[in-house]
Amino acid sequence: MKEVTVKAPGTVANVVCGFDILGFALGEPLDTMTVRVTDTPGVTIINKDNYDLPTDAQKNVAGVALLAVLDAIKGDIKGFEIESTKVIKPGSGIGSSAASAAAAVVAANHLLGNRFTNAQLVDLAMYGEEIASGSRHADNIAPCIYGGFTLVRSHDPVDIIPIAAPPLHVTVLHPQIEIKTSEARGILKKKVAMKDAITQWANVAGLIAGLMQRDYDLISRSLTDVIVEPMRSTLIPQFKELKQASLDAGALGGGISGSGPSIFMLSRDEATANKVKQAIQSIYDKVDIDYHVYVTTISDQGVRIKT
Repeated sequence: MKEVTVKAPGTVANVVCGFDILGFALGEPLDTMTVRVTDTPGVTIINKDNYDLPTDAQKNVAGVALLAVLDAIKGDIKGFEIESTKVIKPGSGIGSSAASAAAAVVAANHLLGNRFTNAQLVDLAMYGEEIASGSRHADNIAPCIYGGFTLVRSHDPVDIIPIAAPPLHVTVLHPQIEIKTSEARGILKKKVAMKDAITQWANVAGLIAGLMQRDYDLISRSLTDVIVEPMRSTLIPQFKELKQASLDAGALGGGISGSGPSIFMLSRDEATANKVKQAIQSIYDKVDIDYHVYVTTISDQGVRIKT
């Protein structure tokens, strides 16, 4: 096989209390990427969208990930060509760079006869994520490849734990502003008080237990972040009002998606998720910022082969 087309989902990372370790795949939006085996050495990139992303493979997240694949297979093939159509806006906070890197390595793996495991694909895709954010982290990459809800127990060596979760609907607000992951990381405190660390550990454990036990009340109680959200929420207009209005509308909880600016809220059912959407709209209709808000689900599929 010389060519394959894949679709890669947006993802929510951190999931409030799980900074750099928790994430889940969204039902939408989805990027589309076609990858071809070529006789031209290296990686050639063709962008079919208007985001003006780099075509130099060394500066492109998908390109860097595929260069890592080429290095790993040590000359079995000469190169790849990428044709990318992005829907997930770069800087949106729902895993745009992860979708590109994950799509590239999953497509390449398919063309190579599936010689890499999912954990190895995460490791390869993280080379791309490092270009985007300055650090190798997998909380977007892992759910984008595995699908569903994932725990990154370790990224060196890669150890990804899929987490069973009950049905959950997701309301996503995407203000049309950009927050770079590297900048959002830069405002975080370098040291954390012991009492805050203990609270955070307890909430992460409670959230995972709530998901696995299908205990919506425990999930709700555990969706609290005392370390990262207080710092990053200052970058998102009306964040506190949005969160309170969502809770009043029946959301289990939620917070900043990745480094922002997108915000996500989890609900038990679609009706509640739509009420949360209306509550968010009632606030952002009064703010001089363009935005998109939509309701989706947690998808059990990561990057998928388009047939």
